[in-house]
Amino acid sequence: MKGLELLVSHKDEKKYVLIIGCGRLGASLANEIYSQGNDVCILDRDREAFRKLDSSYGGLTETADATDLEALTGVRAQKADCIILVTDNDNVNIMTAQIASVLFHTEKIVCRLYDPEKECIYKDAGMGKNMETICPAVLSAREIERLIGKGEVS
Repeated sequence: MKGLELLVSHKDEKKYVLIIGCGRLGASLANEIYSQGNDVCILDRDREAFRKLDSSYGGLTETADATDLEALTGVRAQKADCIILVTDNDNVNIMTAQIASVLFHTEKIVCRLYDPEKECIYKDAGMGKNMETICPAVLSAREIERLIGKGEVS
């Protein structure tokens, strides 16, 4: 994952990254960030989700609800340099991001949202400084526009 080092690590500086959601994207991020020498914990409410992790993954896994404050404290969310939210539920991602921002003062939060209109919730809550959102629909639309603009689509 090109450029991922810039998100989580500066040369020789080990980071603690908490990933919420162990789907294909979450597992892939956990594998890559861990392989770069960072401390990683991935949390998912379904224990079976962790089967997506590589056999070489040596970070932590935790089965819990991401909106459970006690569970987040248990995985040291308050110590995370970066929290990445990639569950399949925008509302869970938004609520957990708000917890991370307001209660834990997390330095960097990256949140995937399927519904681009929900991004306004972040802005209305004043959580923009330490938070980035990624919306697959918007990214796909931009890439399609780029391909059409280059004449690559017939």
